[in-house]
Amino acid sequence: MLSKLQLLSVFFGDEIIYKIYLRSQVIHKLFETNPELDINKLDLFHLQFTQSLIDLLRKIKKNNETNVSLLFDEIQINKEMMERLNDPTYTVANFNIEKQRQALKVNLSLRKLFQVLSDESTENPLSKNINAFSSRFAADFFYTISTDLMEELTAYGLTDIYKNNYAKIQRKLMGVLCKYDFKTEFYCGLKSGTQVIEVYKFLDDDRHFIYAPSDSLFVFLDVAKIAGIDMSTNLSKKEKLVYELKDKNDRMEGNAAAMKANMPAEITSLLADNYKKISDISFLDNITNIDVQANILKSMLNTDLI
Repeated sequence: MLSKLQLLSVFFGDEIIYKIYLRSQVIHKLFETNPELDINKLDLFHLQFTQSLIDLLRKIKKNNETNVSLLFDEIQINKEMMERLNDPTYTVANFNIEKQRQALKVNLSLRKLFQVLSDESTENPLSKNINAFSSRFAADFFYTISTDLMEELTAYGLTDIYKNNYAKIQRKLMGVLCKYDFKTEFYCGLKSGTQVIEVYKFLDDDRHFIYAPSDSLFVFLDVAKIAGIDMSTNLSKKEKLVYELKDKNDRMEGNAAAMKANMPAEITSLLADNYKKISDISFLDNITNIDVQANILKSMLNTDLI
């Protein structure tokens, strides 16, 4: 029993359990060196007190280990989720590469649109798969705006645009594009419900315009209207979730060791009282007190505290 109690004191690393173990050794040694003492009292002490304490600590240990096991199960599930979410197709690096390609497609489409409109051609000026970019990245990388703002940004007057069967472009925008040789870059993406728009910026001028894929529309954008959008992070939703899961796992792993040896405050208080009782030099003369303490320990086994 002393060996079992020693192992439990090491497992929990709790000072009061170690003190009880040391005191139990002293009591055991007392009977070893004093054969005139009634050995039945030692048997009673171990049977009533030590065994009850061991049973209680084992139950706490088992419950703690179950909780830790559940914790590590959750950690493993989170790791598996992170592996699935770490699809290189939807990373920031991949998005940055693809938005450069998209800007090139838009610039080529606008240059071709100018030629088509000038020649009154019926040819489609838009680059192949020009709308695949928004379909692929809007969910994770485009910023959400209100429906009212989306309507405002995509509004135009019929007399203010050039159009053919494939695209519409603001007259003034076409003039500025020609002036700067159709050199623009992708600025950001915006979405509202199922509607998306791509925002572009001139390389040589601090002006912006939008491309609305659903309407093949190109119009100027007053960038002040989207100044309230937080663009401090460019992480996708998936990457944000990966970071959140990793942070959660780090915290759970840090808590696992403490959880494994967790001791309810009520039990700690009871053990302190037990230690006080068995430290009393005259406790053998009042062995019934040990019976009382043992009953309290046993009652703890049937509570919801552990």
